[in-house]
Amino acid sequence: MTSTISPTPLDRAPTPEVGPAPVSLRIRERLQHAGVSFFANDNLADHLHEGELEQLEIEVAGKVRDMLRSLVIDIDNDHNTEETAERVARMYLHEVFKGRYHKQPKIASFPNVKKLDEIYTVGPISVRSACSHHLVPILGSCWIGIKPGDRVIGLSKFARVADWVFSRPHIQEEAVMILADEIERLCRPQGLAILVKAQHYCMKWRGVKEPQTTMVNSVVRGDFRHDPSLKQEFFELVRQQESMFSS
Repeated sequence: MTSTISPTPLDRAPTPEVGPAPVSLRIRERLQHAGVSFFANDNLADHLHEGELEQLEIEVAGKVRDMLRSLVIDIDNDHNTEETAERVARMYLHEVFKGRYHKQPKIASFPNVKKLDEIYTVGPISVRSACSHHLVPILGSCWIGIKPGDRVIGLSKFARVADWVFSRPHIQEEAVMILADEIERLCRPQGLAILVKAQHYCMKWRGVKEPQTTMVNSVVRGDFRHDPSLKQEFFELVRQQESMFSS
């Protein structure tokens, strides 16, 4: 009768060591566990741990390097592209998509002591975003109309919030709604109106290649929605501001 000898621990193949999971996977699992969405135009800053943004920059640079190699670009010898991956990673995480990974700039609001209730507009504010379908630029201007409520914020703060909101992959319709939500949260106005006019490079640079086409959309809330005369006044003020800068 032949006996079978079980291998000793020394006979077994060693178990390969498993390194830490990529930081993007750790962040994604954390978001899923918390039930938090991570769409292209969501902000993730509150769910990032200290040091993870730097780790993510390194990971993204490695993925961009792989993409460039798949595009058959000799990044090892081409002096123009040898550091492109690192530049692109920094650009996405800290510049053009900073609204996803960085917290909102600190915005102080103040009591509306004088009980101001006349509308005012701020604009044109330059907005820069990227089409979430092709990740190519959306460039345009934004006007914000306010009928103050109990709180007010400084004029420059509207530009800071707009820049933070638009610095994400977007479709323009959603970007305007997100901006409106943020402004309402910051100063609780009686009325809010936003108008955005932008050019989309997914239409200018590729596809139909229409260089003069712009997209215009707006959102009106509160008194601007319920009082047609206020809405008309806002759009008239925008026209006056446009003519001032175009003359």
